[in-house]
Amino acid sequence: MPRAAHIEKHFGASDLLRDIVIGMADGLTVPFALAAGLSGAVAASGLVVTAGVAEIAAGAIAMGLGGYLAARGDVEHYAKERNRERYEVKALPREEEEEIVAILARYGLTREQCAPILAAFHRDHEAWVDFMMRYELGLERPVPGRALRSACTIGGAYVVGGLVPLLPYMLIAQPRTALWISAIATLIALALFGAIKGRYAGTGPQRGAWQTVIVGGIAACAAFFLARLVAG
Repeated sequence: MPRAAHIEKHFGASDLLRDIVIGMADGLTVPFALAAGLSGAVAASGLVVTAGVAEIAAGAIAMGLGGYLAARGDVEHYAKERNRERYEVKALPREEEEEIVAILARYGLTREQCAPILAAFHRDHEAWVDFMMRYELGLERPVPGRALRSACTIGGAYVVGGLVPLLPYMLIAQPRTALWISAIATLIALALFGAIKGRYAGTGPQRGAWQTVIVGGIAACAAFFLARLVAG
């Protein structure tokens, strides 16, 4: 009887999800806090919108630049460590062999069972370096072009998230009325965003929604009171 093909389902876009989470979470909370803090200090929503748009633009650029620099830092760190491993494989092969044996011993392999692996690595130094980078240092090869994609993803997610709490102020002239609608819209957006994040991260939609609402709500409240304090 033919066996059904075994298909493993793994989420393979963790870096993308992380960037969206970083940008969206800040985009939903920071502009909301700024707009809410100004709501009691101004008479028209237009001023809130102007300040909010300026904050979204500045925040998206700052967050995107931060993501770019972080990704570039990962690339440079990986290259530096890889060059060091190349040198050690050529200059200190005995020491590197012992490290391989120690690593594989954690998986139940004896030194005798490691002999064919060591011989193969002596024939292919790049594979040897790949192994050491992954299993000794725990470093994955950076995806080409990730720095720019990370910057665009974080910045774009920040803009999308920031427009949610700001949209009521664009549609309603009274800032105090817009504040309540903005708060509700932000909480709903946090819940939906958390549910989607939980669905793809494997924690479950309900748990992801509650976690995001609670954490995002606390952050928004803290930023709100600070903004109101500064606004007077």
